[in-house]
Amino acid sequence: MAASINNSIIFVMVALLSLSNISTSRGARSLLQLPNLPTIPSLPKPTMPQLPNFPVTLPPLPSIASLPTFPSVVPKMTLPPMPTMNPLPNMPSLPNIPTFSPPPSN
Repeated sequence: MAASINNSIIFVMVALLSLSNISTSRGARSLLQLPNLPTIPSLPKPTMPQLPNFPVTLPPLPSIASLPTFPSVVPKMTLPPMPTMNPLPNMPSLPNIPTFSPPPSN
């Protein structure tokens, strides 16, 4: 039952999109059939103010205080050894496909 509701919702959406495309294409066609409209005059380009000059070099960064050290009570973390793996089997090679040359054209 839920599938039929989903299908009907999709059908309604597709139908509405189709109808909206029809009205859009009719509007576009009517715009194309209008007589030539007057051209819009070009506007003068505005003058932009000069940007201020910024210093190119950056000031030196402040020194960072030394980081605190961990107490020696915390044990060092070590990873267990990796398990040994059997080597991967050899892959069979692909058979050679014969190539045929086309007959000479006279």
